[in-house]
Amino acid sequence: MNVRRLTALLAVLLGLVALAFVLAGLPQTGTAPPDGGRSGPAPSATVSQTPTSGRAPAAGVANPSRLPEIKASDLPAEARQTLALIARGGPYPYSRDNVTFGNFERILPRKASGYYREFTVRTPGESDRGARRIVAGAAGEKYYTADHYETFKFIAEGK
Repeated sequence: MNVRRLTALLAVLLGLVALAFVLAGLPQTGTAPPDGGRSGPAPSATVSQTPTSGRAPAAGVANPSRLPEIKASDLPAEARQTLALIARGGPYPYSRDNVTFGNFERILPRKASGYYREFTVRTPGESDRGARRIVAGAAGEKYYTADHYETFKFIAEGK
């Protein structure tokens, strides 16, 4: 194979990879499959890219749920630090941050598998990740749980 053909092949492959990254970053729409997305990738699967929800949304993302709201300014300091990390796109301190959240509890609005990502909120005094998390949706909405997914509050950012 000559150098020109090899260069052309490499350019095509790089273009396909770039297209795959662009398509992977688009928000997913639709409803969750009947199994709640359990047949998708394991929740522990890591992702090397920042989802759409990892970008700072415009202040005032509407609450798409019937969940109670909490102002971002009323969150614990560690949760506000996690929000800042999400807005920057990381780096995240825990290997299980920025992984798919399956919404198996079905407390958050039902969305397609992969729509939600979860992030650890450090808990002072805990030797492990603790129970606090922020779950971010691909449209920019974020939810806080202090009790490991038993209850959620919509985070009203910019407030």
